[in-house]
Amino acid sequence: MGMEYRKLGVDAYKRDVSYFKKLIEEAFPYMFTSLLKDPDREEYLTLHVDGAGSKPIISYLYYKELDDLACFRGLAQDVVAMNLDDVITVGAEPIAFADYVAINALRLPKSEVLKELSRGFEEVFNMLSSFKSKTRICPQFSGGETADLPDQVRTLDVVGVIYARATLDTLVGGEVRDKALIVGLRSGGRAKYEKKENSGIMCNGLTLARHVLLSEYYRKKFPEICEPSIERGYRGRYRIDSYVDELDMSIGEALLSPTRIFAPIVAEVIDRCREHIGGMVHVTGGGLTKFLQVGSGLRYVLDSMPDPDPIFDLIRKEGKIDWKEMFEVFNMGVGFGIIVDSAEIAERIISISEKHRVEAKVIGYIEKGEPGKNVLAVKRKGKTYLYSKDLKP
Repeated sequence: MGMEYRKLGVDAYKRDVSYFKKLIEEAFPYMFTSLLKDPDREEYLTLHVDGAGSKPIISYLYYKELDDLACFRGLAQDVVAMNLDDVITVGAEPIAFADYVAINALRLPKSEVLKELSRGFEEVFNMLSSFKSKTRICPQFSGGETADLPDQVRTLDVVGVIYARATLDTLVGGEVRDKALIVGLRSGGRAKYEKKENSGIMCNGLTLARHVLLSEYYRKKFPEICEPSIERGYRGRYRIDSYVDELDMSIGEALLSPTRIFAPIVAEVIDRCREHIGGMVHVTGGGLTKFLQVGSGLRYVLDSMPDPDPIFDLIRKEGKIDWKEMFEVFNMGVGFGIIVDSAEIAERIISISEKHRVEAKVIGYIEKGEPGKNVLAVKRKGKTYLYSKDLKP
């Protein structure tokens, strides 16, 4: 499973995280994001950490080849999106955000890069603060840490942390039942609150994407961007500025498209449909198998997925990657999933999403499954791709 990705040293399933998972005393074990019971009051807390993955390497190449420092700005949105959209899946409201930037100042102009990142954070928090909803979506920026690590970091790493909290009254989901419907929100296109078209790739699978799309030219010119032991690294036929007609943008622009922030849409959905939501899923690392994290003893059937955005077709064809691996690495056009109890509520959510110019549709349903196990079936053109997860007792 995920063989091409694993050859590049990445495990989409993050199996070894289980060593840490067993240390967490989760208040609600089958929700998407872990919540802890506040020891002093009737509240639930989460301190969520996520980063931009290997996307900064693409920013590094873009800067080196095109001398465009603005390419670092979108990384700020990436780390905010990766954290904010995870905590909002359970209705937790963000209180504070901190960043962590590790940089090799011998290879990058530190001051200029940090200036672009700060502009990125300013833009994204201004955007979030412009939305008025009962459910808070804009955390306060509380600073962070910048580390000069030339001996440890070859280029750049950008990470974010969000502290969020919820009460029993604000929690969302926690009870996913069979016969529920799954509404999928598109990851590509251009939302009303976005500045330009988004390829839809978000912030996961970038290691696989860059190695199958970008030319060996980069491995030779910039050896710092590749682990030497990888035998088939950078085996593609494109340069960072190669324009691809089916993408309607360059390869670099497609891979650097900032991760869509779904929180403005989801907050409105929560405000209007809270009691009808069984669970929510942010489709990031692990692709569509992220659905397996929610609920227990369920069979998820995704039989009406939208056609993948062009970037995914390009990656699949250029890398000769099978559909099964594509579904477990990439979001494949659906960046966020909302599980609801009726077709009427599904239509209401679709209407809310489309008001923000983000396509949405019912992509599947849920059946009762085997106790202690969740199963995902992705159906496409007469074939079914199966994935499963054994749940802790």
